[in-house]
Amino acid sequence: MERNALQTDIQFLPGVGPKRAQLLKKELDVATVGDLIKIYPFRYIDRSSIIPISSATPDMAYIQIRARVTEIRLFGNKGSIAPEDVKFNTVRRMSVMVTDGTGYMELVFFKGIKWMHSKLKPEEEYVFFGKPAIFNGHLNMVHPEVDPAAGTSGTGSIMNSTMTGVYPGTEKLRNGGITGKVMNKLMENALNMALPDIEETLPQYLMLEKGLVPIHFAIRNIHFPNDLNSLEKARYRLKFEELFYLQLSLLKQKYVRSRNENGIRMPKVGDAFNICYSSLPFQLTGAQKRVITEIRNDMKSGHQMNRLLQGDVGSGKTMVAVLSALIAVGNGYQACIMAPTEVLAQQHFKNISRYLQGTGVRPALLTGSSKTAERREIHAGLEDGSIGIIVGTHALFEDNVIFRNLGLAIIDEQHRFGVEQRAKLWRKSSGGLAPHVLVMTATPIPRTLAMTLYGDLDVSVIDELPPGRKPIQTIAANESKRSAMFRFLKDQIALGRQVFIVYPLIFESEKMDYKNLEKGYEQVVTAFPFPPYKTAIVHGQQSNDEKKFNMDAFAAGRANILVATSVIEVGVDVPNASVMVIESAERFGLSQLHQLRGRVGRGSEKSFCILMTGNKLSKESRHRIELMCATENGFELAEEDMKMRGPGNLEGTQQSGLPIELNIASLAKDGLILNDARQCAQSVLDEDPSLSLPKNRILAEEVSHDKYRVRDYSQIS
Repeated sequence: MERNALQTDIQFLPGVGPKRAQLLKKELDVATVGDLIKIYPFRYIDRSSIIPISSATPDMAYIQIRARVTEIRLFGNKGSIAPEDVKFNTVRRMSVMVTDGTGYMELVFFKGIKWMHSKLKPEEEYVFFGKPAIFNGHLNMVHPEVDPAAGTSGTGSIMNSTMTGVYPGTEKLRNGGITGKVMNKLMENALNMALPDIEETLPQYLMLEKGLVPIHFAIRNIHFPNDLNSLEKARYRLKFEELFYLQLSLLKQKYVRSRNENGIRMPKVGDAFNICYSSLPFQLTGAQKRVITEIRNDMKSGHQMNRLLQGDVGSGKTMVAVLSALIAVGNGYQACIMAPTEVLAQQHFKNISRYLQGTGVRPALLTGSSKTAERREIHAGLEDGSIGIIVGTHALFEDNVIFRNLGLAIIDEQHRFGVEQRAKLWRKSSGGLAPHVLVMTATPIPRTLAMTLYGDLDVSVIDELPPGRKPIQTIAANESKRSAMFRFLKDQIALGRQVFIVYPLIFESEKMDYKNLEKGYEQVVTAFPFPPYKTAIVHGQQSNDEKKFNMDAFAAGRANILVATSVIEVGVDVPNASVMVIESAERFGLSQLHQLRGRVGRGSEKSFCILMTGNKLSKESRHRIELMCATENGFELAEEDMKMRGPGNLEGTQQSGLPIELNIASLAKDGLILNDARQCAQSVLDEDPSLSLPKNRILAEEVSHDKYRVRDYSQIS
């Protein structure tokens, strides 16, 4: 056999050929025999048992019957066709009656009739496999698979497995003749050709330690399991391996960087920190204190800090950012705080300036709309070091922004900044040393996903809300409750509160979305006429000045209602706003709904979130809305979101999916295996950081493959 069967072009696999090869490439991205073997079944059908026809019911999944053919009838457009008149190009349907002695069943075929007609013989016995259904009061099966009653697909075949794998398929594949049964046959051919060429990918000592089956056993039994136990062992081995290598590659990056002594050492906290801390009008939560200690330890360690700070909406991340920035200032360095939008940058600046009063530290704000004279002054202040903390947007990346000695970069809502932009910022650091980095996100990320997307960052979590924050009551309502909802809003406004009304804007250019927003705005203005009510509107098509004017009017209390698209999702802080109405709530994902809800409940008043939905909801949408009403815990919601939508689609995480392709493991379901794999990878690196010991040769080889060259999501130094 040729040595490299795994690299064989898929068209040369028996049963494929050029046409099917093209289809497999297009639909499943399968170019070689090795690619095909890595397409694993997503479920299995147990074909070991034969069901009596009398026991079959339409609510059963796939069943297998063993029955004798009693009658075969062909039908055209004008009804039944006599056997002597058969022309197969006029046949539209074939009906086959079968019995097993306990009852009768009709089998119906609409395709491949000529071939099936030649295969089935009256009075002979066959095994039929398919989904039972009821039609015209009779039990039937449409397009069952058919095998001779004597056995399965020939002795000595690995397809003698009683469990049949169901592979990912598409309509185009099926139309091109690659049905489930054909896929199983192709997989059998692929394993016969290439299984001997698959080499072990884990060291012997690790397999013994973890009780993992060899790779050959795993591959054979994932496709054609001997039994349930063999399938479980195969599945565990392949999942563990996938997650282990993912974590090994991430941790190796982290290991290399954390062993690099060239981090800026910041041994003290300094006067500004102490003044700010002692004059805070509130007590920090235990979680905030713990996180500040973790950050402080990083900054004085002599290694570069790379930390992800996760905190639910309103958990007090900004305060942690200010105190961290003051540690840098207290050690003679500057800090920058980067926000994804001007609105958020302005808000950070306002809050931070308040906290810095009396510390003697000069803050500044640099955004795209900063005036030229203002810019000149800021550039000079950054260069001579008189500005200690700069808050800004992408404007901080510009080449003419030069720091005297940047020591800490804080990035808010990390996923909104590109890798190239961040790299530009590191080049601005002082003396060739990369600044410490704190990445903050208000999007709760499930722990398994954080360990994967940000696996080479240390993760801190603020998991308690500041005292005095009241829970937000979440209510679901449909169109029939609109007038009652408007009455409720009027009552709230009469109490001096303010209201957000948010419309989904999935694509900023979508005309339909704008119509909804404009129609909604007109409806609100009609229901809440001026005077006495004042309604402001904010959306993505406005200029920054228009947006700022309307946001400011609402923030200052000059407008009672803000009608907006989800541009307000991140970071808008209006303590007096006590009601968030989300229109067409079913069109938002869970984490986005949660982010929007977090815009209220920032003051001391009782707050409400009203989820307005259409009357007809899909099962998934209804589940999302029910979850929102049931819990305020962002991490619980994020876990659920990941289970429902898959890790690559979560809002607030990398939209392009995961650092490496996962073929079998699931971050939503395999958290325990991921933890185990990470600990195992950690202990391997603790003993052998460079993977240079002979026993780890396989690991070093495997990690060097392209697929493990993980894009560094933290992309720091």
